[in-house]
Amino acid sequence: MLVISRKVSESIIIGDNIEIIVSEISGDRVKICINAPKEIPIIRKELWETRAMNEEASVAPKKQALDQLKKALQKKPNE
Repeated sequence: MLVISRKVSESIIIGDNIEIIVSEISGDRVKICINAPKEIPIIRKELWETRAMNEEASVAPKKQALDQLKKALQKKPNE
């Protein structure tokens, strides 16, 4: 991990086309501006983690649904 100190209005460049600018520092908060191409997604980490958990939860089958499927598959054709 690279750690860099910056003051207000100073920036860093990532690659050839992403610029991170320190916009404001107030107490324990820092506002940053991100200048990047539109095709590069930018999302806060906590939202990204929540999205990943939600996707995982939506794909994972519920025990009740599995039990119902199991019973349906065990039934004989004329029942």
